[in-house]
Amino acid sequence: MEVRLAQCAGFCFGVKRAVDQVYELVKTGKAIYTYGPIVHNEAVVRDLEKKGVRVIEGREELEALSSGCVVIRAHGVPRSIYELLERKKLEYVDATCPFVKRIHRIVERESAEDRHIIVIGNAGHPEVEGIVGWCSGPVTVLESPEEALSYTPAKGEKICLVSQTTFNYNKFQHIVEIFQKKGYNDSVVNTICNATEERQRSAKALAAEADVMIVIGGKHSSNSRKLYEICSGVCANTYFIQTLDDLHLDLPKAVRLVGITAGASTPNKLIEEVQNYVRINF
Repeated sequence: MEVRLAQCAGFCFGVKRAVDQVYELVKTGKAIYTYGPIVHNEAVVRDLEKKGVRVIEGREELEALSSGCVVIRAHGVPRSIYELLERKKLEYVDATCPFVKRIHRIVERESAEDRHIIVIGNAGHPEVEGIVGWCSGPVTVLESPEEALSYTPAKGEKICLVSQTTFNYNKFQHIVEIFQKKGYNDSVVNTICNATEERQRSAKALAAEADVMIVIGGKHSSNSRKLYEICSGVCANTYFIQTLDDLHLDLPKAVRLVGITAGASTPNKLIEEVQNYVRINF
């Protein structure tokens, strides 16, 4: 039996950059806080907690903070959080992914030009909440083709359509086509990052060949859930796990190929553990 890892899997540039920055800050001996979990991976968050890094869960906790260094995670935050940090004169490190920063600049500019911002993504996701927080005018979050079909902008209204960086690329294209068929194509910017597209493409290619597919990622990780959605669409035997403890495989002897992929918030150590376990035990 062959065990094969997808060509693109694990930490993306933005997540690795943010996590590395926190580990470097720990060495300074300062009190370190992250605004939300630095990454949607419980193993990484627990390890940082052991090193004294505390997670601030929201604005109220940030309001109560009087000292220490706050790290803005890769997902980014609304403009109002920067304003709060500045007002309280708190030290902070901005680890927002550059691809997310780009979206903030786009929606800030397009909002100032009186465009209604349409964000294609998951409304409750911190990245999307951050993007919405940089819009100065009307903004709408849509997640499905059905929502796009039922959406009707006001007459004569200009729109700008952007996407969450980790959104399903094919679904994004479908939604864009719906808007274009409706005649609303003022401004469309594909803001899905290259790492997301590459992960989705390589995961789908591997899943199409595999008899069994394993997706490793945090339960709150949007990009990991998208990988599971894509892989399960082409491989019926697809498993979604957070850690090795979640892996309960009963593989028939006929299995030729087990494919493995991992979300952008999954550390290499965890990927290697799963690979080695499957190779040794099956």
